[in-house]
Amino acid sequence: MTEQLLARARELLAAHPVADGHNDLPWALREQVRYDLDRRDIAADQRGSGLHTDLPRLRAGGVGAQFWSVYVRTDLTGDAAVSATLEQIDVVRQLTDRYPGDLRLALTADDMEAARAEGRIASLMGAEGGHSINCSLATLRALHRLGVRYMTLTHNDNVPWADSATDVPAAGGLTRFGEEVVREMNRAGMLVDLSHVSAGTMRDALRVSEAPVIFSHSSARAVCDHPRNVPDDVLGALAANGGVAMATFVPKFILPEAVAWTKAADENLRAHGLHHLDTSPRAMELHRAFEAERPRPLATASTVADHLDHMREVAGVDHIGIGGDFDGTAFTPADLADVSGYPNLIAELLRRGWSDADLAKLTWKNAVRVLRDAEAVARDVSARRGPSIATIDTLDGPSAPGS
Repeated sequence: MTEQLLARARELLAAHPVADGHNDLPWALREQVRYDLDRRDIAADQRGSGLHTDLPRLRAGGVGAQFWSVYVRTDLTGDAAVSATLEQIDVVRQLTDRYPGDLRLALTADDMEAARAEGRIASLMGAEGGHSINCSLATLRALHRLGVRYMTLTHNDNVPWADSATDVPAAGGLTRFGEEVVREMNRAGMLVDLSHVSAGTMRDALRVSEAPVIFSHSSARAVCDHPRNVPDDVLGALAANGGVAMATFVPKFILPEAVAWTKAADENLRAHGLHHLDTSPRAMELHRAFEAERPRPLATASTVADHLDHMREVAGVDHIGIGGDFDGTAFTPADLADVSGYPNLIAELLRRGWSDADLAKLTWKNAVRVLRDAEAVARDVSARRGPSIATIDTLDGPSAPGS
């Protein structure tokens, strides 16, 4: 990449910073130091700790807004999942309180714009997986009041009311209660996030939702045939819906050659008694030993750009964004190693002929617009109907899982 292109990329990001859809720093802080922020002071460079994210690198990367994932693993269920989600929300609040000169808690699109004007990074929250609400619409509303502005309907496993992309289909998409979850998210103003869900769930949610949806960290299935990615028919439906698909950087989702390699690396972790999503020092040591024997296929910014080229062609430039998934993956592209790497991607897109106007939509404008549109829908819907008191057993039957 030429220095001239990188300089142009940084200039563009100074005016239209990245609004990234997904970063798992809160979970990494939970796993590494059990939220002891003195031991992981992100005001300092944290490369030595294994984190992908800290304030100096966010600044170097041109990040102006971040959806922090308040993810909890799916082996936490019921009230334990709800409590863990609350702990995740709490650490995001701690971060914004601890670093007020750099981070601003953002609840609205106006807050995002105000943070940018102040030179601070807008900090939003997204819950990753419907298990976080324990089949309770009241819990969903409580998370929204605490600041959660999107919920991914599933993570890697099904929930009783929605199918995941990486589990055996059970509901055939959304159940009746799942549809009610989407409607209640519309009423509250919480974005429906369709990353991680099955194609059937995607299509059902698009049919039901009155508000734009997002994919907080998913790429194009036509470019890399992984179930975590978005099929072309769904990408094509985003224009009518108004939604935004945010391309991820996770190599196993974007590089076909990395799919089988990562599956084998995950199995190696399981064989040593670790969860396949573990990124602890012990897990990374095992990954490095595995990689030494079996070299890893390397994704690059060009790999991500291939997805964005396709997504722009199919969905339209008004319906794409960026969701790196930093600190939620053991591996990253060679030149997108951490949150400082976004200029490399923008420079690659400039090299491919993307206009400044298109790049401004990709990095900032589309993310702000989709949240603003969801807020407008919420005002309209909440004027027409009050909070839903439906339960999973009343809609899906008393024998429904989770009822």
